[in-house]
Parts: sequence; structure tokens; C-alpha cells
Amino acid sequence: MAWSTGAAGPCSCCPLLTLGAVGCQDEGRRDTTRGGARLPPQPAGAEPALCDTRGDAIQEQHHLRNLLDRRVDGIIVTGRRTDARAPLTGVTGLESTPVVYVLSPSTDPADTSVVSDDRGAAGLAMEHLLATGRTRIAHVTGPEHHAAARDHARHTGEHLEAAELGLSTGRVHFGEWSEAWGRRAADAVLRTAPDTDAFFCGNDQIARGVADALRERGVDVPGEIAAVGYDNWDTMALASRPPLTTIDMNLAEIGRIAALRLLEAIDADATPGMHTVPCRLVVREST
Repeated sequence: MAWSTGAAGPCSCCPLLTLGAVGCQDEGRRDTTRGGARLPPQPAGAEPALCDTRGDAIQEQHHLRNLLDRRVDGIIVTGRRTDARAPLTGVTGLESTPVVYVLSPSTDPADTSVVSDDRGAAGLAMEHLLATGRTRIAHVTGPEHHAAARDHARHTGEHLEAAELGLSTGRVHFGEWSEAWGRRAADAVLRTAPDTDAFFCGNDQIARGVADALRERGVDVPGEIAAVGYDNWDTMALASRPPLTTIDMNLAEIGRIAALRLLEAIDADATPGMHTVPCRLVVREST
């Protein structure tokens, strides 16, 4: 998202502010540019300029040049994934333009990045499952080359170890971000560890697939086995049978904090480094 000041606004005392964003959407469920960064009060004359790069580096450079041609004061760069990314480079004017990175942090510690607290999220899920009496917990997640999948897995293992427990199958089940993978993984987990009493899943699609597989097996959810998802994507979480307990990444707050950090940077009061925003647990019928 970007704020820019022009020579004049709707009246002689109000500068024109152009609001923009560079990033990519993720099927509507991780769209911080529309859902979060618009939340802080905007001055009179605010004008949106949202740029979807579709994850393409060439598109990103094109949109950056367009925004800088509009003399933007600052840019928020959003990401579909949580993998760290290289800082913006290669466009004249960037060196003097404040930038805040959202969800996909910059690899440069001198930059300002706003991210979700994945470790805290895993803690919320584990504490909830343990509080409901679950001790044989499986973890099913996405591709191992995705930072989100690796981070969720690592933090889940750390929290279980702190409780003197381990994963029910002795390993993390990496796969795809899909319902189909959730169904296959549930079958694989129960073949290996039939006494599993809970699944913590890397996203809501996987969790819905797990819930479907358990229901087809005649397993009572949550009576026999509980399921927790991740994202709080309403399309998946509420349509699941039963509706999913899930981690909400608090995207609106992430967007709000990112916008505030950008405004501070525009006012020459930047706060470099990683800014972590807590997640929250949404409890529904699956636990």
C-alpha cells in the first residue's frame, strides 16, 4: 500500500493522498491490501491504487515504476506466502521511498516487515487441544519447501516437546494445501497411529479434507478425534462438517499495523525490523 502527496488536494489546505498496494492475492483469504491496510483513518482526498502482481517479478517492477511515477510517498508490499523475499530494487526512486513488507518479510533486517506470529499460533492450537484432553496429535501441512509449512511444523513440535509429548505418528506429514491431501493424510495417519485423537492442520482446506475422511470412516468429530485448521477462511471453515476450530491470522490487524508503520516512516520515524502480530484461536464444533 502506498501514500503519496501531490501539489494540491480537494482544497488548498489538504494534500492529495494516493493509496496503492503492490502484492498478490491468495484466493481471497489473505488479501491484506483490501482487508487490512485500509483500516486506519484516511485523510480527505484519499485515492486507492491497488496493484496485483500475480506473483510475477516483471509485473512487480512494472507496477513499482507506475507508482513511483505518481510520486508516491511510501509503498506496502504484500505476499501470498510467508517466505522471506529480497528487498525491492531496480527502480529509480525506490532508494528514497519508504517501504513496508507484509506477510513475506524482507531479508534485509534494516527494512520494516510486519508478519503473523506463527509460533504463537501453534501454541494456541496445542494449548487448546491439550486442554481438551488430546495427547496423540498429528500434524498435517503443506509442501515442505514453503516456509509456512516448515514453521508451523517446527513450532508445533516445540510446543509438544515442552508438554513432554510427541507427534502421534512420530513425524510431520508434508503434502499439499488441498482438501484431497487432507483426506489422504488422514487415512495415512490412522493406518500408522490408529490411536490419534487430534489433527492440527496447516490450513483450513487440509482440515476440511481431514474432517471429511474422518466422517466417511464413521469417526465422531470431535467426540473421538478433534481437528484444528489454520487461516479462518470462512469459505472452508464454516462449510466444513463440523465447522472448524481454526487459527485466525488477524490479517486486518496486520494490515493496520503495516499502514501505521508506513506512515511513521513517511514522517521520518521508521521502525526497522520484524514486527509480529498475534494470531487468535476461533473455537468451533470440530474441537
